[in-house]
Amino acid sequence: MIDVQEEKNIHSANFAQLEKEAAALGPPEVQRTRKAALKRFTELGFPNQRNEDWRFTNVAPLARIPFKLAAREKSVPSLRDLEDVACPLGSGVRLVFINGHFAPELSSARKLPAGVVVDSLAVALQKQPEFVQSHLAKYAKYQNQAFTALNTAFVRDGAFVSIPRGKVLEEPIYLLFATTTPGEGSVAHPRNLIVVGENSQVRLVEAYVGLEQELYFTNAVTELVAGENATIDHYKLQRESLEAFHVATLQVQQNRCSNFSTHYIGLGGALVRNEVRVVLDGEGCEATINGLYMAGGRQHMDNQTILDHARPHCASHELYKGILDGRARGVFNGKIFVHQDAQKTDAKQTNQTLLLSDDAIINTKPQLEIYADDVKCTHGATVGQLDAEAIFYLRTRGIGAEEARSLLTYAFANDVIGRIQVEPLRARLEELLVQTQRLLQSQDGMGALVPCNR
Repeated sequence: MIDVQEEKNIHSANFAQLEKEAAALGPPEVQRTRKAALKRFTELGFPNQRNEDWRFTNVAPLARIPFKLAAREKSVPSLRDLEDVACPLGSGVRLVFINGHFAPELSSARKLPAGVVVDSLAVALQKQPEFVQSHLAKYAKYQNQAFTALNTAFVRDGAFVSIPRGKVLEEPIYLLFATTTPGEGSVAHPRNLIVVGENSQVRLVEAYVGLEQELYFTNAVTELVAGENATIDHYKLQRESLEAFHVATLQVQQNRCSNFSTHYIGLGGALVRNEVRVVLDGEGCEATINGLYMAGGRQHMDNQTILDHARPHCASHELYKGILDGRARGVFNGKIFVHQDAQKTDAKQTNQTLLLSDDAIINTKPQLEIYADDVKCTHGATVGQLDAEAIFYLRTRGIGAEEARSLLTYAFANDVIGRIQVEPLRARLEELLVQTQRLLQSQDGMGALVPCNR
């Protein structure tokens, strides 16, 4: 067993390796940020279950593994192989990363309007250091978030998207992160920075996939800035290996009258922690946060959301759904925070969980923390099983028991998938929904082998 000091030494050694491999990983200020973040991580250590935000998620199995920084592969998979596990990427704009390293031969930045930049963060640090510095690590705070601190310490590469004012992108931008390293216990820390100027519009698809059923660790952070009156539709697909660890934070900073929406689909991973943090920091902002996660076997999926209403006259809408089978465990912790000056806030939060097995467990905690007195806020959570009367009705129409069960599960999940506006992604997710149902049923309670406290 690895003790706490050994855990810290592992990441310190990885950090020393990173510095040797690339002495020019950005300007001096970024180097100082890396070192400060590593120092903060060594002070914080990995979170334990005495921390209220991690009460139901035990990361000790992750902390005990001496992960090594993922190496750059000499050969990369084909684009077709990636599309088979993710979604059709089309001929538009895409950035592809293999084991955390940018793969230019699989990427494409054609058909971009003038002034729009879609490139790797490593390149942006060299070409636009002042612009990157003005945003990088300014929103996703690492001072009290251990995994964000770890990611910040290892900022090396990821996606960089910069859209100036008044640009409307008709085609979505795809950001694809794939892991192929077999059996090496590798770790990648993708860091994404997306800045959308005022009056601009864009759709983004962020996908994390594993090509092999191997043990690895993905620790990702995405910082997204929405300028005044900007419109951003964001989608995230998480389909990691069933033996993998996935920890990710999406940090969003909204300015006046901006409109941001995100849809998260979680299908893979042994232990998954997905955080969405949105700050509505300008009057008239609107945010929509939807999510769907499906787990079976011994998978553990933890979803944390924070909607921070900092200014008046803002609205937020949230719908998170979970489907748990076998001995899977789910966690939902959603907070709506309304500051004292955020009058006329309109916020709605709904969490629904479908348990397909008597051994599946969900811990749900919707929260409202309100300091303003002229607001309209609602929240609620429901947990249940498939409706026996609905199954009976379908069976009286000649539909078998398993097919009836699948139809009702599909209808429950499609409430989220049907809201996705990127047609190729929605079509693929509808296929994956059917495949995942079959996989959950075939696991029969075994599945991913990550021990969790019961």
